[in-house]
Amino acid sequence: MGWIIGIIILIVVVYLISLYNRLVVLKNKVDNSWAQVDVQLKRRYDLIPNLVESVKGYATHEKEVFENIAKARQVAISAQSPAEKSQAENQLTQALRQLFAVAEAYPELKANENFMQLQNELSETENKIAYSRQFYNDTVFMYNSSIEKFPANVFAGMFGYKKREYFETQGEEREPVKVQF
Repeated sequence: MGWIIGIIILIVVVYLISLYNRLVVLKNKVDNSWAQVDVQLKRRYDLIPNLVESVKGYATHEKEVFENIAKARQVAISAQSPAEKSQAENQLTQALRQLFAVAEAYPELKANENFMQLQNELSETENKIAYSRQFYNDTVFMYNSSIEKFPANVFAGMFGYKKREYFETQGEEREPVKVQF
């Protein structure tokens, strides 16, 4: 009888260790996926000044657009939480849309090789950001689901595991894109 109780206790202990290790792995995956989002956002932030400089030479009277981009970029860089980041990124996206609208008004700028290269790099970066956001949100989903299920929720609560925020789009980004000719 003592062996059976010992085996049951051993099974429970192994299960709890396994459960704890799974929570640690998921927490680290969330942190890693957030870091990947940050890497892509940093790349975006680094490209923006170069893009702005290439447009400035053609559109010197569009000062407000450049100021909006600079402000939005700074806010986005200093944002910390996923909610703050997503709001700041939405503002930055709106400012970049203004920049591309200005570029549309200058055919010689649109034909500029440097501008085209920067625009393509920014487009690639936007795709990588979208993928990183999706991966982050998928990882947050797995993590949040794991810490809400029984018996992991009891164990997660004991060790201070909290739900993580999703990186969500807001407002205008959810609306359909308007194309005008």
